[in-house]
Amino acid sequence: MHTKEHWETVYTSKKTDAVSWFQPHADLSLGLIRETGLGLDAAIIDVGGGASTLVDDLLKAGYSDLTVLDLSGAAMCEAKKRLGIEAGRVNWIEADITRAELAGNRYDIWHDRAVFHFLTDPLDRDAYVQKVLHAVKPGGHVIVATFAENGPLQCSGLPVMRYRPDELHDQFGASFTLLKHQSEAHQTPAGATQQFVYCYCRRS
Repeated sequence: MHTKEHWETVYTSKKTDAVSWFQPHADLSLGLIRETGLGLDAAIIDVGGGASTLVDDLLKAGYSDLTVLDLSGAAMCEAKKRLGIEAGRVNWIEADITRAELAGNRYDIWHDRAVFHFLTDPLDRDAYVQKVLHAVKPGGHVIVATFAENGPLQCSGLPVMRYRPDELHDQFGASFTLLKHQSEAHQTPAGATQQFVYCYCRRS
């Protein structure tokens, strides 16, 4: 995976609402999380959630067991400052997801918007999927969003992978049942349009 230094530089040199993946509200992600039908006590991990506002909206909605994992401490610091005292209700993990030490069968919902497509090395992708299998409860829900097949070739100066829904699901394999996929035309702060694909699966 790409170095921690790269992402620390990104989040110390740019405002969090200026990076291309910024969303004022992660409405599609929030909708898919609600679509799982799980209660407000569901254990949710947002991988690469760093400075994302998804955690704000999950807290506002009443979810009580939230974890944010990110490689960049600077990104999570921005989120903590934004949340203020509410940040104490969140478990923050600073780690590379391909090497993170996560509790087994801990999470009901795994969410990742825009991390998996940075994994250009097949070994890193395999390691990521093994983390999902380890950390998500049997029957748990997995929501992963990446650049679509017509999305950008690079992001933040780094090469990325692009996926069709079937290709993204194939990365996870038979242990995951694809329940739904959805497209998103994301408008960047600079005014460009980036095509994303979301796959919503259940761990068998």
